[in-house]
Amino acid sequence: MREELFDIYDEELRPIGTAPRSEVHRQGYWHRTFHCWLTRREAERRYVLFQLRTMNKDTNPGCYDITAAGHLAAGETMREAVRELNEELGVQASFEQLIPLGQIREQAEGIVNGSRYTDREVSDVFALVTDAPLASLSLQPEEVAGVYVADLEQLLALFEGSLAELRVAGVEAQPEGGPLLHKERIVLRSQFVPRDLSYYVNTLKELRHCT
Repeated sequence: MREELFDIYDEELRPIGTAPRSEVHRQGYWHRTFHCWLTRREAERRYVLFQLRTMNKDTNPGCYDITAAGHLAAGETMREAVRELNEELGVQASFEQLIPLGQIREQAEGIVNGSRYTDREVSDVFALVTDAPLASLSLQPEEVAGVYVADLEQLLALFEGSLAELRVAGVEAQPEGGPLLHKERIVLRSQFVPRDLSYYVNTLKELRHCT
């Protein structure tokens, strides 16, 4: 399988060329990513969906994460990156349906399968308001092990530290394929992709106002 190519940037986000995904993470080149949080409202309560990354991911395997996210391929625009929603979740949406929530820079280091990586990303963050039921999702087996739904205020309390754990319901892919399985899990803040907590807190607060 041919390795993905990413556009890479210097510290000032000036383009400096392209590189394969493995080299980007090995050398710590700045690159662009797309984040999209799915949310819905039922009566007076707001809900948010988040995913479980598969164990074969090259960064943060087995962690809870943004509902859908991905790297921009070389030459790709942020508008085109909306494809991640369909690829990861089977959700059809246009770029015009997305609600922009801002842009962030993140740097992280770690070791996966004995290899050290340095991940430097500039991410545009969006929200999508949807009423699609969990059972209608189609999870990309290489990327997404499960998707769960949480009360937004409870998830916010988890990240702010006033709630130690949260019980959520969701759907998970079967290793051998077939229909999604309905699952409940106890979720801890430490099980999410390690980021500055302000990212999670501020994003969830912004989602309160998405209509």
